Amino acid sequence: MKETLEKLWNDYLLDECSTIDTTGERSLTEKAAELHKIINDCLNSEQQITLESFVDALCDTQSLFAKKAFFKGCEFALLFFLEATNQKG
Repeated sequence: MKETLEKLWNDYLLDECSTIDTTGERSLTEKAAELHKIINDCLNSEQQITLESFVDALCDTQSLFAKKAFFKGCEFALLFFLEATNQKG
């Protein structure tokens, strides 16, 4: 099952979940880009590199937790379904 979830995450959901669909998502993305530019204008080159490394680490962490939540949610849904239909899991 883990291989199937991995394929689903990598081949479909990662693309689907990363699209900007709503005004709120667009607004947050624009705000982040604007703040990024403001911060970069205040930093020297070494500080910019450090900041980018920090942002990359935060993004990697968030992505890892999103994937973990997806896997746990799928596992829960399957167990819930099996229990609701009186099947053994």
